[in-house]
Amino acid sequence: MTQLVAVTPETFRNKYWKRFETYEFAAKDSVAPLVAAEIGSAARTMPMAFFKQEDRFVLVGVLSLIPGRNLYVSPQGKWLGAYVPSCFRGYPFRLAKAEDRQDLVLCIDQDAGLISDQAGEPFFDDQAQVAEPVKAVLEFLSRVHQNWAPTNRAVGALADAGLICKWPLNIKTREGEQPVTGLYMIDETKLNQMEDDAFLAVRSAGALPIAYAQLLSMGNIQMLARLADVQARQPKAPDKNNIAGVFGDDDILTFDNL
Repeated sequence: MTQLVAVTPETFRNKYWKRFETYEFAAKDSVAPLVAAEIGSAARTMPMAFFKQEDRFVLVGVLSLIPGRNLYVSPQGKWLGAYVPSCFRGYPFRLAKAEDRQDLVLCIDQDAGLISDQAGEPFFDDQAQVAEPVKAVLEFLSRVHQNWAPTNRAVGALADAGLICKWPLNIKTREGEQPVTGLYMIDETKLNQMEDDAFLAVRSAGALPIAYAQLLSMGNIQMLARLADVQARQPKAPDKNNIAGVFGDDDILTFDNL
């Protein structure tokens, strides 16, 4: 459950927050929404796809072919990949609309168990100004948010050009092979056969890097099988002292880069 509360001096001036120590909060996310600024890193470490959300497509990293399971999070809460999607790295903070405002404000998940009255990072300094670590989080989340509009515009251009199609995938189960539904891919044949005007329109929308990155990332579908094997061999006891990935290191405390 997520209970977002706006970070204001009235509520959090004399409180502290702790950085998360495990990725357990993401353990049930089978896809992760991605922005264009991170596709270079994401495409090297996970399959990318499109996911239909209401009447539009969104770009996602595929973390599992099984709903409600994230193969990139080990039983101990470690991230097993070389890149952590930006949607997870600002936790427990998020930008959201306050009840009485139209703009986005910095909020924190009150139910994350990371707010303290005694120890941790202060929300505000002695002058009731936002503390530097919180500023860094806000700047990171703001950069991610600013990247959503061009990302959605690019994905929309791909959809309008008829370049997004269903991704035919199957998964082996005890009952035999079962189809995986809900994931979409770039139709490479249509992409290569586009008329010049249509191709230029897609290029002008900044959509070509996303299209090519998605196609290239599809080879990472084998990574999911590898991760499932890694998880099967992991001990079940929680180990919160080490959350580095087994395929590379990622600094969860760094907010400088997407």
